[in-house]
Amino acid sequence: MPARASTRAPRTSAAVSQKSSVSNLNPRGSAASRASASANVDIPQETPDNALRQQVAAVFREAQRTTASHRKLAVTLRKIQEACCYEPTSGAKRSAASDFEEDDFNVEFVRCILRVMPVKKSEGVGEKTIRFIGLFLRHAVDKDNEVLGEVDEDASTMPETPTTRLTSHMIEATMPLLTAKDKFVRFRSTQLISHIINSLDAIDDELFQKLRSGLLKRVRDKEAMVRVQAVLGLGRLAGNEAEAKDDSEDSDHAGAAVSLLDKLLEVVQNDPSADVRRSLLVNLPILPNTLPFLLERARDQDAATRRAVYSRILPALGDFRHLSLSMREKLLRWGLRDRDENVRKAAGRLFRERWIEDCAGTPPPAENGQAEVSPPSLDALLELLERIDVVNSGVENGVGLEAMKGFWEGRPDYREAIAFDDNFWETLSAEAVFVARSFNDFCRSEGNGKYESLAEEKLPEVTKVAFYLERYIKVLIDAIKRADELDNDDEEEEEDTVEQEFIVEQLLHIALTLDYSDEVGRRKMYALLRQTLSIPELPDDVTKLTVEVLRDICAPDSAGEKEFCSIVLEAVADVHDTIVDDMPGDGGDDESFHSAKSAVSSDTTPTKKRGKTPELSEEEAAKKAIKEIMINMKCLHIVQCMLSNVAGNLQQNDHLVSMLNNLVVPAVRSHEAPVRERGLVCLGLCSLLDRSLAEENLTLFMHFFTKGHTALQITALQILTDILNVHGAQLLSSNPTLLKVYIKALRSGSKSPEVQAAATVAASKLLLGRVVSDHDVSAELLKTLVVAYFEPASAGNQSVRQALNYFLPVFCYSRAENQDLMRAVALDALHTLYNVREGLDDDADVDDEMVSLSTIGACLVDWTDPRKCYSPGLTADSAEKKHVNGDVHLDLAKDVIERLNGNWSKEEKKILSSLLTKLYVSPASSEHKIRDVYADVCDAVDAQLLADAASRNALYKIHVALGKIVNALDAAVPPAAVGSGFRRSVSRATSLGVEDKTVVSSGTSAGERTVVMGGGGGGGIKEEEEEEEEEDGEESKDGTTIMRTVVEGTVMEGVEDSLVDELLTDEEEEEVEEEEE
Repeated sequence: MPARASTRAPRTSAAVSQKSSVSNLNPRGSAASRASASANVDIPQETPDNALRQQVAAVFREAQRTTASHRKLAVTLRKIQEACCYEPTSGAKRSAASDFEEDDFNVEFVRCILRVMPVKKSEGVGEKTIRFIGLFLRHAVDKDNEVLGEVDEDASTMPETPTTRLTSHMIEATMPLLTAKDKFVRFRSTQLISHIINSLDAIDDELFQKLRSGLLKRVRDKEAMVRVQAVLGLGRLAGNEAEAKDDSEDSDHAGAAVSLLDKLLEVVQNDPSADVRRSLLVNLPILPNTLPFLLERARDQDAATRRAVYSRILPALGDFRHLSLSMREKLLRWGLRDRDENVRKAAGRLFRERWIEDCAGTPPPAENGQAEVSPPSLDALLELLERIDVVNSGVENGVGLEAMKGFWEGRPDYREAIAFDDNFWETLSAEAVFVARSFNDFCRSEGNGKYESLAEEKLPEVTKVAFYLERYIKVLIDAIKRADELDNDDEEEEEDTVEQEFIVEQLLHIALTLDYSDEVGRRKMYALLRQTLSIPELPDDVTKLTVEVLRDICAPDSAGEKEFCSIVLEAVADVHDTIVDDMPGDGGDDESFHSAKSAVSSDTTPTKKRGKTPELSEEEAAKKAIKEIMINMKCLHIVQCMLSNVAGNLQQNDHLVSMLNNLVVPAVRSHEAPVRERGLVCLGLCSLLDRSLAEENLTLFMHFFTKGHTALQITALQILTDILNVHGAQLLSSNPTLLKVYIKALRSGSKSPEVQAAATVAASKLLLGRVVSDHDVSAELLKTLVVAYFEPASAGNQSVRQALNYFLPVFCYSRAENQDLMRAVALDALHTLYNVREGLDDDADVDDEMVSLSTIGACLVDWTDPRKCYSPGLTADSAEKKHVNGDVHLDLAKDVIERLNGNWSKEEKKILSSLLTKLYVSPASSEHKIRDVYADVCDAVDAQLLADAASRNALYKIHVALGKIVNALDAAVPPAAVGSGFRRSVSRATSLGVEDKTVVSSGTSAGERTVVMGGGGGGGIKEEEEEEEEEDGEESKDGTTIMRTVVEGTVMEGVEDSLVDELLTDEEEEEVEEEEE
């Protein structure tokens, strides 16, 4: 721009009149767009063409072509603006634009902008033009600031410049378009305003309020694309208002900021469009009061929005350590276990690339810059694990293992650099041992053995692991004893105990994967674990892992299993003797031996008989009773862990038989509830190993279910289900009361939702695994599950709904036999649900409590759809799949017709008849079934079975569909074969001459549809629609016109009184039968 004197003032301009007009916004746009836009905005009157218009239009024309030239074009347009707005300097060459005023430029600029408004979203020229406008305004503001020189940033008012006046004029012209009828005009105007807001650093307060008000209205626009652009602008305004709130003491201003933020937070939570939620998510300011709402989107139903939390929001947040511990764990768990692979990848990348760098002290990357990767640091990795509370998140089913699996896979530098030296093992912390355990699991399970050598190289051999394990087991036991002495009052001691227990568990997990071909190491580990199992203070989780490692060390054959059982039962005896020996009173070796043998032989809680036991006080007696319970609980837990790792026959293992008689059976008979319940679990595990034992104790397990509390009922159900899975469903057939147990449990939703959930999973497994083979039993279970899925009693039980939401479609679509079973119970289940719906409180909103019966019927028809059933070798889109055998729906149609002939209520019949329109009638079905169902439908039509129009329409629809198939079948069979092979009580479809046409008659209105039969060897059925009168022109619920049958007596030349032989008179039917004979 040429140099200007500081005293130069902007040129004054004459006002240009703006008259209301309906002139064309865009001559090339659609008529609808022009009409809608012109109806909502005052458009400047089209002035004669001039040199300025040609220059401005040429710039906009070039800007539409490519964004590469935008910067150059912005400079060109700025020069035109300067020529119009400023007096030329002396000696400077005058341009054609110098003859025009500032207002002339503004009018031409806005004129070009208005031409963009009707452009559709799919056309790229609109996007390019709006981007160019934003770039030009930003460039013009910078140039104006250069002219003004130093500007006080703290000034309360903005200096007035040509660009501010242009911006105001442009927004004033665009604001009315926000309410245009045309959706594309609203979209472009909202997009333009939002882009201007995000392009400029400052804006006038009065203009700010107008923009805020206009965009807030567009947040409720019915078009998602408009709402997206509105929230893009409001996100910037909300950020500015929030900053102003912090700097201002004006309560009204602060209240406005809170109000705008609250409205946007409500939108990000509830807007139905994923694009709107995602756009607002990445544009809202990250503030303490908005952060929880932003992180909440990690549970959004849209995968791209969830991914944006991990790829955009959390990296932009900065140091993850500012988040609370629970929020870190939740975000990690939600992300790594997301159902969408891209979300899982984004969460894993965040953990291994961003969070580890925060712990390593690497500064966050600059915007659009590449993050600097720090060298591998064990301290940083340990801190990262500490920050996600690995003691709690690193347990089984915790998220720690999944996070570290992705870490080792995505960070080969850490994989190669990590070193586990002696000092590392001698100073183990919870985080350090978890690093070793996760590294070991990754190397041995991933890459098909690719990293096995890495584990062998970096991890110690079996003997060393055994020594380290022995050392930390001793530390754990000492910590437990110290905590017991302090009565758990010291939180530090308790935390230390938990950490030491975690260390031992991780070492045992490592031991589970070791190679015990080294005999020295195997013997050392074997002896250590045998000794460890005898420690009475050993925690339950450690005990379980110890038993598993022992089983892994012993041989996998029957001899190894017997050895394993022998070792564990010796440990059980040692545990009992060790605890009993601590009790007060005399007793020698003989008495200790006696206690080990007889502790479980009593019908009650085992105690020791002592000859000279001093009389105990009430407090000491209570402690003694508690300790006796602890004896049995510990012993039974060890036995339970052992039985979980045994697969051989019970009767062939003397150790198991002895254990059953001396420990498990007395525990089940115990009067102490905890002992009895754990004994029940052990008895259930024993029953899995012996069929006769299972048969003997079925009644006992059912008794526990009937009389027990909720937890015991769930345990009994699980035991019964496992027994049926292992030993077969013959036990279910031979014990009718067992089915009643499942039915009772499935119907216990209102009293015990947990029991209903457990029973639902159990029954689903039995049906899906085809364990239950008896048809009646299967039908009863399936019917109960269908009713439980839809009835209001299970509405609040999400465990039941989620299990059935998976089971019912999978069960039906997996096998044709399963679909037939669903067909058999469908109408009975629908009848039961009808009664349930009728029994609901009339005052309540029934539709809120229970889905409509038409929806339930649609689900039942869909589940029995033969086209969706799995067929080996056929895909869903294959041609063969489109014409499959539809016998199951024909059987369902036959069942519906039978019910319609029954004594069901009018409402039920209406629901049943609606199912007929949804059935799949396939020409590939069995011919005899097609003819049988067609005969039943014809009888129903003749008998005028249904009264209301919608039901008759459904019946006529399947009648016509079956009639076409029957006539096609008759046309394909020689007349002799038809006459001899397909005689029915209702005679077959006839072949009429070309000149003969038959009209189906069943109504009284001349305005009904006529169904015409064309001759020629059983030709197809034609439908001739007569003119329908207003009152008879009902439509079915799905919007299709109801098919009607013309009244008897409708006259057409050369027609008989029926469509097919089913509607022949009695005399004619007898004649046909005589001819056939």
